[in-house]
Amino acid sequence: MKKIICFSAFLYCCVGIAQVDPMPYEKEIKENDLRNLLYVYASDYFEGRDTGSEGQRRATAFLRHYYQSRQIEAAEGTEDYFQNMNLIIKGDSVATQNVAAIIRGSEKADEYIILSSHLDHVGMKDGKIYNGADDDGSGTVAMLEIADAFQKAKAAGHGPKRSVVFLHVSGEEKGLLGSKYYTENPLYPLDQTITNLNVDMIGRLDPKRENPNPNYIYLIGSDKLSQELHDVSEQINSKYCKIELDYTYNDDADPNRFYYRSDHYNFAKNNIPIIFYFNGTHDDYHKHTDTPDKINYDILQNRTRLIFHTAWELANREKRISLNK
Repeated sequence: MKKIICFSAFLYCCVGIAQVDPMPYEKEIKENDLRNLLYVYASDYFEGRDTGSEGQRRATAFLRHYYQSRQIEAAEGTEDYFQNMNLIIKGDSVATQNVAAIIRGSEKADEYIILSSHLDHVGMKDGKIYNGADDDGSGTVAMLEIADAFQKAKAAGHGPKRSVVFLHVSGEEKGLLGSKYYTENPLYPLDQTITNLNVDMIGRLDPKRENPNPNYIYLIGSDKLSQELHDVSEQINSKYCKIELDYTYNDDADPNRFYYRSDHYNFAKNNIPIIFYFNGTHDDYHKHTDTPDKINYDILQNRTRLIFHTAWELANREKRISLNK
């Protein structure tokens, strides 16, 4: 019996799969909740969330209220969840803010998993509101649901071993400016940041994709700095979600250069392993027709649960993932 117990412990350490079953908390991520949140976040009230605008300030207030209502702490160094900053946009100084919350780790609190999405969109043009339901309302509400699931796990005594930071960045549409500001003025040390999981457009389907299976997600960057991160991502998906992981845009020769076009790139430039979750572009990309009625909410739920499981594993595994040599 003793040999069996020792072998089981050895197997756990090697595989690295978290001991606490995350499935009860996965079920807290629900299609209807995602829909309800997105119909608010991508409503006309936020006026397209242009960086520095009144609509964007309403959006940051909405995010802050959400975290307060779930009793999820503000990140250290913020002013009541806000990382205030001035960004230079077309030669002008624009006051705006990132929003950051944290669920502190129970054992390795000084190691950080950062989930990110951008809270801004392109605002209003010619009297039309660009609601940005997919870009990046979908990533924003996914993060809110993941944060809620982690917080419910913590309330049940199953909080993450590492700290999990929920970072909503501004100024993405202006050139990844909010995430650039964060990595130049980090709230938590970059050398203690284990990975960045970046969520940018995960609520739609790519009409150009030849494979008809709708249950897919494009993954970009998972193996560029850490093969172990890529392997963990694959293992977790196989165990829990069984989504088709499509690496089409991970190719270094990809002419779209998506690896360089979302907020994860500022973390990757600082040698932090990343995964970029993305559904591809569609006919409503950066148009006023990117509205919440066009989101595939069942698919959004599946993708959000995949990101949750990946974050759960990274936060709870015995050893931090390693960088490629």
